[in-house]
Amino acid sequence: MPNDVTVIVPVWNGRALVERLIGSVLAQSHRAAEILIVDNGSEDGAPEAAEALGARVVRMGSNTGFACAVNRGIQECRTGWLAIVNSDVELAADWIERLLGAARQPGVWFAAGKILDALDRSRIDGTYDALCRGGCAWRIGQGREDGPEFSSDCEIRFAPGTASLFRTEIFSRAGLLDETFESYLEDVEFGLRCACLDYAGRYVPEALAYHVGSAALGKWHRETVRRISRNQVFLVAKYYPASLLCRLAWPILVSQTLWGLVALRHRCFLAFLRGKLAGVMGFATARQNAVRPRIDPKRLLQILAQSEREIRDIQRRTGFDRYWRVYFALTAREAD
Repeated sequence: MPNDVTVIVPVWNGRALVERLIGSVLAQSHRAAEILIVDNGSEDGAPEAAEALGARVVRMGSNTGFACAVNRGIQECRTGWLAIVNSDVELAADWIERLLGAARQPGVWFAAGKILDALDRSRIDGTYDALCRGGCAWRIGQGREDGPEFSSDCEIRFAPGTASLFRTEIFSRAGLLDETFESYLEDVEFGLRCACLDYAGRYVPEALAYHVGSAALGKWHRETVRRISRNQVFLVAKYYPASLLCRLAWPILVSQTLWGLVALRHRCFLAFLRGKLAGVMGFATARQNAVRPRIDPKRLLQILAQSEREIRDIQRRTGFDRYWRVYFALTAREAD
């Protein structure tokens, strides 16, 4: 059926959260054709609990990372639509229905809704992603009180891997997630790839989901910080041609150094340094082996500049985080 949806859920432990998510999928007004659990070696009975609730489980045997698990799910998908949903998410009962209604519009390849903090549903966990010229991303609205700034539908370029709906065909056109990223920023990399190919999506604020957030390791776990730090470098390596790398050297230095200072504040600076070292050491390989569209530097700069303007606009309207206040202060002249 043309409107059938497979819900793909990468899982690594967290049995209670998986059961809650599956319950919310089973309660959807637009029923999913299949719930596909891709298990990364859980040891707490999560895959068995999922099977008992009617999900199909693909066992990877070990923790292969988020990107690899999602790719396996995409390859197993038998429907025209697929949703990628984190295991620590709960979906509102009309989530699939609302996203599918928006994504069926001409020229729309994916859709994302408003994700609220599961522990404080008045606060934004995320909406859609945006990327600055320096290679660091922000999930628009993260940490803010919900409000009118996050309640208007709009075109988007970056769909969060936390909870989004895609035309399955986009993965045969744009390719699968980059497994060298393992986890973190793999969704931003895919979004940038889609943007370069002019595949756009929609933000649908009425489609609500609730996210615990970093349930597997924790937001400031050292391994989380290491991977984000490394993948920021990989993102630049894959997409910035030499001419653009030189032109954007200052925003890259500023944004990624500032992120290191944030890691320092959270006592994760050594993990940040390890990630940057891994990124630098793997820079040439990431650049050489990059699977991405042919890049027009002018077009890429337009995409990055537009995305950065989105960050600045929301920050200005809702109050600047210290990170972004300093970033924009230090790069304003260069941007002009």
